[in-house]
Amino acid sequence: MPRDIPIGNGSVLVTFDREYQVRDIFYPHVGKENQAGREPCRLGVWADGQFSWMGPEWHKSLTYRDNTLVTEVTARNDRLGIELHCSDCVDYEEPLFVRQIRVKDLNGGAREVRLFFHHDLNLYEHSDRDTVAFDPGTKSIVHYKDRRYCLINVAYGDRFGVENYTTGEKGSPGREGTWKDAEDGWLSKNPAATGSVDSTVAVNLHLDAHAEQTCWLWMAFGTAYSEVKAYNAFVWQATPAEIIRRTHNYWTLWTNKEELDLSALPDDLRRFFMRNLLIIRAHADADGGIIAGSDSDARFWGHDPYSYVWPHVGAVASLGLDAAGFPELARSFFIFCASSQAEDGFLLPKYFTDGSLGDLRHPWVHDGRPVLPIQEDSTSLVIFALWRHFDRYRDLDFIEPLYHTLICNAGEFMCRHVDPETNLPQPSFDVWDERFAVHTNTTCSVIAGLWAAARFAQAFGDTDRSQRYNGAADRMKEALVRFLYHNDLRRFARCGYRRDRGYELDMTLDSSLVVLWATGIFLANDPRVISTMDQTWDALWVKTDVGGVARYEGDAYLRVSDKLPGNPWMLGTLRLAYWQIAKAKSVDELERAVPLLQWVARYALPSGVLPEQINPYTHEAISVSPAVWPQAMFAHVTMSYLEALEEMQPHRAPYRRPFTRRMDVYGMPAILARETRAVVAERALAEVT
Repeated sequence: MPRDIPIGNGSVLVTFDREYQVRDIFYPHVGKENQAGREPCRLGVWADGQFSWMGPEWHKSLTYRDNTLVTEVTARNDRLGIELHCSDCVDYEEPLFVRQIRVKDLNGGAREVRLFFHHDLNLYEHSDRDTVAFDPGTKSIVHYKDRRYCLINVAYGDRFGVENYTTGEKGSPGREGTWKDAEDGWLSKNPAATGSVDSTVAVNLHLDAHAEQTCWLWMAFGTAYSEVKAYNAFVWQATPAEIIRRTHNYWTLWTNKEELDLSALPDDLRRFFMRNLLIIRAHADADGGIIAGSDSDARFWGHDPYSYVWPHVGAVASLGLDAAGFPELARSFFIFCASSQAEDGFLLPKYFTDGSLGDLRHPWVHDGRPVLPIQEDSTSLVIFALWRHFDRYRDLDFIEPLYHTLICNAGEFMCRHVDPETNLPQPSFDVWDERFAVHTNTTCSVIAGLWAAARFAQAFGDTDRSQRYNGAADRMKEALVRFLYHNDLRRFARCGYRRDRGYELDMTLDSSLVVLWATGIFLANDPRVISTMDQTWDALWVKTDVGGVARYEGDAYLRVSDKLPGNPWMLGTLRLAYWQIAKAKSVDELERAVPLLQWVARYALPSGVLPEQINPYTHEAISVSPAVWPQAMFAHVTMSYLEALEEMQPHRAPYRRPFTRRMDVYGMPAILARETRAVVAERALAEVT
């Protein structure tokens, strides 16, 4: 089930599903150790002898307060005559999850209303050997196992502390969970349980006719009882209302720290752009990793979550964050990559945010021969993005420690991991985690990575290394045209399989072919690129009322209809928008990207969360949501649109003050398709080669 509203602070990430149920509680790292169980943490309401868990019976609006990671949720139940107004946040600084719920009577009579908060926790992601108990010292419920503690407490009116509660076992016949105990409106006050356990706390409110009452609940996380006890005291002293207020103020300040002029965007895109940045931020760990998604349901239907750091996804996120004026997150990501880099210079496909190696589905042997289980894009795109970062911010003190480690080690690996007969990269897995071959996408990203490493070497006066990297990249570009371009079909192949006399080509049209020009390997007005792109978008546009761009021809992953090339992917549609920007020679042509950006915003969830793909007939979210890759791509493409517009309309005020022109790995202007830039681009290329 999609996660409609994620909130976090870099060490705690909490997600809600479309029914406003808490589904994921990541701590102490974003994406690592989901302390929530497989079942949802439920919110229930009892009134006048009737009970309802939050679900389809409730009419809900799930959004955020503007420019914050504080939720703004409204839920109405006509049967109960109750309306809830809710605000949730993870404190911007401390490991605290705070909820405020205002309960309003709609029936017009004085009444008692009881709220029930159920918590299904599996500490360390395991459901055994947990303990939960009522703690009379703090008047709270405490879940703990080993070095993981979670304290749950409430406040309402002038009362602080849990008075109505129960704990119990779950997951065995006759023991579904303590949430069942709540459905009669009462809790049994069982004080402790061990094994596979859960808990429920209740708050009793007395409402006058059409009046409101407010209650708060908070969860404190720590590695020892003393920690959660101290956090609980902090909330009591500061008040939970103050925690929400200060977190609201922090995110408002964060989103407005950079003076971005977004007036050239339509209103819907301006709002969506800032929301997009906040959702990316919620998925960034304090130690630098940026996870690809927080929807843990993938563990159950796909046997593997998306809550890993894929370096190539993080590289795209860093491009968007850098362009929008948030280089701190990008710097942390690059440091994370440097600390995760293998001794031989490559990055593996995915990591946990604590730096440990993620689950690898790729084998270390192929056709009986040892291979590296890598997506080489994960290495090359990080170096490419790092050069873009340095070219924009010129933060030499940050780059210098990374030069001989991350940059040179990766450069040496990219030079070494080459077929000596063809000068193309050795086979690796594609960005979709599906094929082991020599991919056009990978080849282009390696060329861009080598050119980026060469630029760094040139900047550091390392002339021999710069020439060696440039030479390897140039030979690889020649080989790309020689082996992976099909002259009869007038387009580049998706990939090639090494054979004795060259490569057997897979000519499937794939949206990943945008890398041909997006990394500056070819000009966007190169006839071979234009032909490849025209054929790609024509084949991949989903011809239904929904529209959008499929991932590649014949994509079977969660496909709804065999009559279509695949489901519409947010990422594919954003790549088409990026192409419209790159090839535009006038403002009118540039504006063709705007409806595509609006398509993405229109089919996002109401909160601004982007799913990976959508149903081509009903536009419902499919697969993981949020999917950070399209969230990051939206930021990158939107900033590219604004930069292109400024180049075409120099009389406009800069969209950001001060404006730093984005350059590619050659040192060329970023928007390569302008005829007015073509001579400059070719001259710069000649100087490098």
